[in-house]
Formats: sequence, C-alpha cells, structure tokens
Amino acid sequence: MTDGKSCGLADDAAATRKILYFDCFAGASGDMIVGALLDLGLDAEVFKKELGKMPLDSYDISIRKIRKSGIRATKFDVLPETEETCERHLHDIEHIIDTSRLAAEVKNRSKVVFRLLAAAEAKVHGTTPEKVHFHEVGAVDSIVDIVGAVIAVNLLRVDRIVVSPLPMGHGFVRCRHGLIPVPAPATVELLKGMVTYGSEHEGETVTPTGAALLSALAEQCGPMPALEVEGVGYGAGTRDYGMPNVVRAIIGMEAGGNVNLLHNSLSDSIAGTVVVLEANIDDMNPEFFDHVFERLFEKGALDAFLVPIHMKKNRPAVLMRVLCNEEDKAGIAETLFLETSTIGVRFSRWDRFCLKRESRAVHTEYGEIGIKMALLHGDIVNEAPEYEDCRKRALEYGVPLKKVYLTALRAVEKDS
Repeated sequence: MTDGKSCGLADDAAATRKILYFDCFAGASGDMIVGALLDLGLDAEVFKKELGKMPLDSYDISIRKIRKSGIRATKFDVLPETEETCERHLHDIEHIIDTSRLAAEVKNRSKVVFRLLAAAEAKVHGTTPEKVHFHEVGAVDSIVDIVGAVIAVNLLRVDRIVVSPLPMGHGFVRCRHGLIPVPAPATVELLKGMVTYGSEHEGETVTPTGAALLSALAEQCGPMPALEVEGVGYGAGTRDYGMPNVVRAIIGMEAGGNVNLLHNSLSDSIAGTVVVLEANIDDMNPEFFDHVFERLFEKGALDAFLVPIHMKKNRPAVLMRVLCNEEDKAGIAETLFLETSTIGVRFSRWDRFCLKRESRAVHTEYGEIGIKMALLHGDIVNEAPEYEDCRKRALEYGVPLKKVYLTALRAVEKDS
C-alpha cells in the first residue's frame, strides 16, 4: 500500500486499542447515550466545563443517579429555562458549533452528526439539507445531547466504537408534523447499513438523535467484540418498558487476536490501524476529482483513489476511498462534504502492516535521483525511483520520462 507518508503509528505494534461498545437492548436516545458515557466515570465538572464552551445559554443540566428495574444508572437531562419558539436550520447549528471554543475534533464530529440528520430529514421531506427546519433536534436540549455525547467520547479517548443491533418499537409518535409511524422515517434513513430488529415495545425505542449519534460515531454494528472490560456505564431513559430502559456502555482494551499472531512473523514491520472513509459519487463533474485529491492530501490523507461502481438502476458512479490516520478523520470527512456532492461518508478502521521505508539517492547522467526502499527483516524487498525526481530531470534534459526512470533503475542495480 503506497501512501507517500510514514504510517504515523507507534513502533509498539502489539499495543491494543480502547474499544467502546454500546449495548442498546432497550433502544437509544441522545440523553441515554450521554448518561451511559458519564456513568463510565467521567468527571461531571470537566464535562460541564466543556459544554460551557458552546455559545448557548438559558439552559441547565441535571446529572443524577436513579434506578431502572433495579439497575443503578445515570440520568442526564437538559433543562431549558425558557420555551423556544425559533426553528433552526443546519447553518444555524453549525454556526453555534463553529463559534464555540470546543476542540476541533469535537466540532467536526458534531457537525457530521447534524449533517447526517439534515440529509435524513431532507430525504424524507423531499427537500435539501440546507432547507431543512430542525424542530425537535434543533432545540437546545437536542443540541446539548449531541454535542455532549461527542464531548464525552472525546474525553474517553476511545479508538473504536461498536454498537449492538438496535430494537425497533412500533406504533405512532406525535411530532410537529402530527402522528408519524414508529420507527420515525428519519430514524429509518439514519439506520441504513445498521442491524435492526423488531421489538414488542410500543413507542419510539430509537430516536432520530440516538440513531444519528450511533450512525456517525460507530464504525460497526454487531455483537460485542473481544475485549478486556475496564468499565461499564448505564444511561437511563425516561420511559419504562417493564425491563431496564437503559443504554449500557462497555469500555475496555481490545483482546489479542490474529493481528498480534501475524505480527510475530512480521516483527520488524509497522502494524497498526488506518481509518478508511468512503463515499459513493454519481452526480459530480469528474473534472473536479483532481482538485478534491489535492485538498484531501492537504488535510492529511495517506492515500486516495477511485473505484468504478454501478449503483441502483445500473447507474455508473465512483467509489471514493480515502485512507488517513485517526486524528485526520474529521477533517477528511469535512473536505469530502465540502468538495464533493456526497451527503454521506462512512468510515471504518482497518488493521494493516507497513514495511519500513528508507530512501537514498543515486547519481545518473541526468543528475541525482531519489530512490525509495521498502525493507522486510532488514532486507530490501522493493526499490523504485521517485517519480517527481524523474519527471523534473526529464523536463530539464528534454528526454522521455521512461528513459530517465530506466536509467535510475540501472544505477540502482549497479549499486546493489
């Protein structure tokens, strides 16, 4: 895998990752998710201080311990001091986030959640994300729930988030538009690609806010992965089903597996994780892709490429796939939203090995040319001239690029 940069990963390849697992056997909402994360042992005062970095006032928060069917859980509530009458659009909420003093990672992740919500609502109502009126999810309590959940995840510094299959209630729920079926149409849109199942509970078990958070934050939906449990937190919901209405958050270190076994045979390679972001694009001028690639690499992309695909109705499209380090993920996602026509970006984390890399120079009749080398067990297994060096020399001497490249290869063989 050629990415043109160092892997940005520690040489301690055996290091494990911290995993957060959301066990949503009773469903999920924004306040339940925040409550579960706080129950893992986060400092409430530190959490409140971070929330205070948003330019929002006229609200208070309540963090208290209650029991749900005998289980002690944290109940998180946002208490607006006045009844809001305004309806916010996506740009209003992004302005609140952008003008806050929150960390860049929190800002970017929070905006991804709201953009997912806006895209889902736009699909349901036949409009565009920019024109969507946020009703319930644009209120102060929902904004605090979403940003609060992202803040809590950031404070926990987890490497990977997994969510359990989600139970879908039945019946109807009342909103600004009147009675709508459960699960709500926007919730169904947000849960595309996630595992769901029907439950006997009447009413909304998974709210749009909960669905958006889990869809944006989790990279996988399924059973709990192998991990060494370090903590368990319970976030309480408002309703009672005759069962514990809580979200359970389990945190721990990834248990050893095939990657560690394979690492023993590749002891001098660099092992770790790379974030992979993907978007299907079928409605953009292809001339723009060159510019998009430049912007992605400026934002820290390790590699980026296009794969031809066919979408529904056999419509030709491209899959844009971008590789990056964890700390660059949010910026890469934002660039994809800003520079392409996509309205959804999915991401996952892939384990990988990278050969150690070194470079040297060879002297040719066209001047000095850099050579990149890949090493395995201390031996050089791949060598190649640097393309840009060859290109510059070809232009400088007025000779074909391939001639300079072959000359450099011969110099490498002579020096070996």
